[in-house]
Amino acid sequence: MGPSTAFLWAATVLVMLQMCTSSHDSIVDRSSRNLSSVPTDLPLAAEYIDLSCNHIHQLHKGEFKNTTLLRFLNMSWNGLELIDTETFHDTPLLENLDLSHNVLRNLSEQRYLSFTGNLRALNVAWNKFENMTLGREFSLLRKLESLTLGAKVISLGDFKNIANVTLYRLTLSLEEELDYEASSLMDIHAEKIQVDLNGGKITQSELLADVLSFFVEVEVRNISGGYQYVKTQLSKRAIISTRTLSVNNIVIDWDDLTQLINATLYTSIAHLSASDIAINKPPIKDTPLTQTSSMQSFTASRAAVNSFFFSQEALYNFFINLPVEHCAIVESSLIHMTCPKKQSPILELDFSFCALSDSIFSRFEGQETVECETLGNVQNLSLVGNNLKNLQVVSIRLQYMKSLQHLDLSINSFVYDGTPNCTWPPSITVMNLSSGGLTDNVFNCLPEGVETLDLQNNQISVIPQLVLKLQNLSSLNLNANRLVDLPVCNDFPKMTELLLKSNSLHAPSLRNLKKCPNLKILDVSDNPFTCTCPLRHFIRLSIQTEYKSGHSGLELLNWPEGYHCIYPEAARNSTLESFQIPEISCSASLLAATILVPSVVLIVTIFFLCRRLDVPWYMGMIWQWTRAKHRARMRQLRPEDLVGIEFHAFVSYSQHDADWVKNFLLLNLEGPAGGLRICHHEKDFVPGKTIMENIITCVEKSRRSVFLLSAHFVKSEWCHYELYFASHQRLSQGSDSLVLVLLEPLPQYLIPSKYYQLKSMMKRHTYLEWPQDKAKHRLFWANLRAALQSDLPSKLVAETEEFS
Repeated sequence: MGPSTAFLWAATVLVMLQMCTSSHDSIVDRSSRNLSSVPTDLPLAAEYIDLSCNHIHQLHKGEFKNTTLLRFLNMSWNGLELIDTETFHDTPLLENLDLSHNVLRNLSEQRYLSFTGNLRALNVAWNKFENMTLGREFSLLRKLESLTLGAKVISLGDFKNIANVTLYRLTLSLEEELDYEASSLMDIHAEKIQVDLNGGKITQSELLADVLSFFVEVEVRNISGGYQYVKTQLSKRAIISTRTLSVNNIVIDWDDLTQLINATLYTSIAHLSASDIAINKPPIKDTPLTQTSSMQSFTASRAAVNSFFFSQEALYNFFINLPVEHCAIVESSLIHMTCPKKQSPILELDFSFCALSDSIFSRFEGQETVECETLGNVQNLSLVGNNLKNLQVVSIRLQYMKSLQHLDLSINSFVYDGTPNCTWPPSITVMNLSSGGLTDNVFNCLPEGVETLDLQNNQISVIPQLVLKLQNLSSLNLNANRLVDLPVCNDFPKMTELLLKSNSLHAPSLRNLKKCPNLKILDVSDNPFTCTCPLRHFIRLSIQTEYKSGHSGLELLNWPEGYHCIYPEAARNSTLESFQIPEISCSASLLAATILVPSVVLIVTIFFLCRRLDVPWYMGMIWQWTRAKHRARMRQLRPEDLVGIEFHAFVSYSQHDADWVKNFLLLNLEGPAGGLRICHHEKDFVPGKTIMENIITCVEKSRRSVFLLSAHFVKSEWCHYELYFASHQRLSQGSDSLVLVLLEPLPQYLIPSKYYQLKSMMKRHTYLEWPQDKAKHRLFWANLRAALQSDLPSKLVAETEEFS
């Protein structure tokens, strides 16, 4: 199947999939079935039928009588020789017909077209047509939009029967041996013409002359040579009808390419584009370039150079100095782009999906880096999908683009350390930094005048307090980041749109929302909402926005279908709108009243019963017995029980929390500050032993075991083993030797099921929490030291003091 055929039928399939009903019978694929005739069992509801790549040599009347709803028919690659006149009598809805790659022989005798007045697309290329003379049946195709033809001879008057048909696109699939008569295309009325040379060379200058004279939009594709004819025709006429010229899928020498571009610059063509270009013989020095032109845009996509020995600077200089307003080179292996030699007229630059680095537009003179100052007219710049790394350096590269308004730097791998020395042009109003791997620091490197900012799909967890407020920011996209709460608008006083879809918001705080008086559009859908009391105010606000009441005209996007609970388990996947939280469970005053009144009555009743039944006396006895049992247990701890104990505590933690252990825990527990002996794997694991043996030994030699709980802890297999052995030691010795320290909030639902012992301990035992407030750190360390303090054998105590 040829390229034009494939394109046509790809579009056909898309349209058909949109139009087809729920019935599976509407699409019938019988291609490549070795059929010799049209199947008789075609469904009555068939609208799309593919019979390509079979051996159906003839089509007869009545073969489609049962498919009256037929809209699309593919009969390509069948060896078709004959089609009866009334073949399509029973298919009045037929819109798309592909008869390409067959052996039909006479374009003037395609009488079956008399019954296809509803056709919008017809492909009869790659048949055995000698002449392009269209029969009178073509004049009946008044709705035809796309026509694909091919023949060996094109003569004057061949297209007179479609002179009254207005096409959107005419495609001529030609060969090098074409015999073309000048002005043969004058009867065609089409917005666009495609000339497909099928890998051959351009040999007909008369054809090119007519194409450029009669059609506004021209595409020439699949070319391997003959570019001198194009250059000649472009050079002959400065004023031509064509406004858009495209050359696609070509193999061309650098000299031919630059001469073609230079010749086009002298014409009235406004838009020149080239795609899938293979460039041979690239330059070794700068190429002359026309300095003035009325051409508006140049676009090159998927360009490749078939040589390793050439001057990259000469190649880049040619394109960056083009006298056009819009220049785009995309999906190509550009690793650098030079600076124009003089002030450039370019208003829009697009280098998307190339391989550009941070050195873009700059040059070196000795040890100095010279920045580009000749792109001052650029208003739109797209550098999507390149190899940009340093955000601050990129801002320096663009600092002299004084007219720059729209900047797209998405899909790069940025690294930024937070140094506030970014020098963006102050004119930037729209900026896209999505999918760049950026963190919270990015807010220190933004243009002050930005109005629309896209930071979606990054690693932002909080918006820091800014030194310079973004006074003009009205739209902020933070979708797919790591935010845990709504940001405040203190630094964004004009913000009207805030997008926070797919973050880590559990219970958005309305206090922050009230600080955004101008906010009109909010999206917090697809977040992991925990349906507990703190969320009820947000749910109430969401329902109010649905009914246009409450918060001044706020629109909550994707409500209610995009808002679901993930906790508690009983409410998982239920919508926030349907989830009900009892008022009594969230109101402290109501709950207190509900509990206190019955409690007071119960206490008074118990008091009088106790007095009546002498209960105080029994309680006193039980208390004395309990104290006696407690003293007896304490007396059982003898010095010999401490044999083998060398440490006050063994510390179990995830490697991700190692910095906290070194910089905080060891400094406050060991040495003069704490006076304790702490066992941890980096210092006390014995080389040569297995990790498992070291864990068991350290647990056995320690009076207590301290577990630093975090999200990383519950993901670590070794931490799991350490918790397991410490738990078994506690059971075997009958002592409560475990101390739990919570480094960060760790909800129960985030703890894997294999940590059932940890879940049980956290429910039954009191654990210490690492406070974020520095003022509370001293009390935290005092409590932890008190929990670990115990008497060790005197020898170890002496060693500890000597070590201190």
